[in-house]
Amino acid sequence: MATDRVIDLIPFVHVEDPEHSIGFYEKLGFRVTDTHHQADTLDWVALESEQAKLMLARASGAIARKQQAVLFYLYSDDLAALRERLLAAGLPVGEVVDGSPGPRQEMSLADPDGYCLMIAQVE
Repeated sequence: MATDRVIDLIPFVHVEDPEHSIGFYEKLGFRVTDTHHQADTLDWVALESEQAKLMLARASGAIARKQQAVLFYLYSDDLAALRERLLAAGLPVGEVVDGSPGPRQEMSLADPDGYCLMIAQVE
């Protein structure tokens, strides 16, 4: 097996407020695994939920929500239960729809910086 290849990928995006983003992603089941502070301000955070990983860094300016060109695709063992929990937490979650030609069920929501999250039912 070749060793001269990419073996993992972790999205690394800029956010306006890492603390606020942590709270959002914790509602999806993520936990903080590492942080970096600059002058007593949270500057960077690593998050994980099982095999899903994400890194967030404080942006140097405002995030233009309508210009986010990144789409996060996540998976859930129980999409309906996750949707109900997120709705109960006050998050504006889309309806579960047919994701064909991909997963049969998926829903969408936006994170605090406008990044689009599509969450599919594990088949």
